[in-house]
Amino acid sequence: MAAEELTPTSYIQHHLQNLTSQVGDGGPFWAIHVDTLVSSVLMGLLMVFMFWMATRKPTAGVPGKWQAFVEILLEFIDRQAKDTYRGPSKLVTPIAITLFFWILLMNMLKFIPADFISKPLELVGVHNWKPVPTADVNATLGMSISVFFLMLFFAIRSQGFGGFTKGFLTAPFGKWMMPFNLILNVVEWVSKPVSLAMRLFGNMFGGEIVFLLIWVLGGASILGMLGGAVFGLGWMIFHILVVPLQAFIFMMLSIVYLSLVEDSH
Repeated sequence: MAAEELTPTSYIQHHLQNLTSQVGDGGPFWAIHVDTLVSSVLMGLLMVFMFWMATRKPTAGVPGKWQAFVEILLEFIDRQAKDTYRGPSKLVTPIAITLFFWILLMNMLKFIPADFISKPLELVGVHNWKPVPTADVNATLGMSISVFFLMLFFAIRSQGFGGFTKGFLTAPFGKWMMPFNLILNVVEWVSKPVSLAMRLFGNMFGGEIVFLLIWVLGGASILGMLGGAVFGLGWMIFHILVVPLQAFIFMMLSIVYLSLVEDSH
């Protein structure tokens, strides 16, 4: 960036601007966030590769360190899923594992300073790159909408399409209050994926802004750099807890919602 642009506001705006690709003439709604898409796919592939590394040469006796670490994590997620979900589906544990580890890896990109990614990319002509996918509401909404469709699938499978429709229109006030039941149930169903997406996005986006503020405000002098490093380290230590916690909350709420749609029918 040019020297006149190096203000806290312009610095933060620059690093929070997505690399987009326009599809047709549909306006901003049809703009693809290339950085979010690429980073999400790369983290998904990294997750698969990490699991493959742990399982390609498994040992039944004394497992290797990486295999043991992955097994501990998988057993933890499996236990949480089984304790929360009481239904018959065997898909819940794979869904929980995918959500937790994928979101965790995407969140962990926050630990890489923004300039460590943006500056090398600028050398090859890429001037906008938002590295943390979960700081983009499009990514969190995409995952929460996927959970929403899973909720529909679990509910319809549990009672059938006819039974689900009847319950949607008659619960909780009976058939004579059908319009109110419809409004209430629509609000309840829509609020779940929206709250899932906004919670994860808000925490990650807010954390990104604080990291960028600490970085830019601390770079004016040597003393400022030292102060920024101290505060930045403190904020990073705090986010060591926040990053896995947000992945865990998203996973647990998704399982709870899947369990509730079956229990309610």
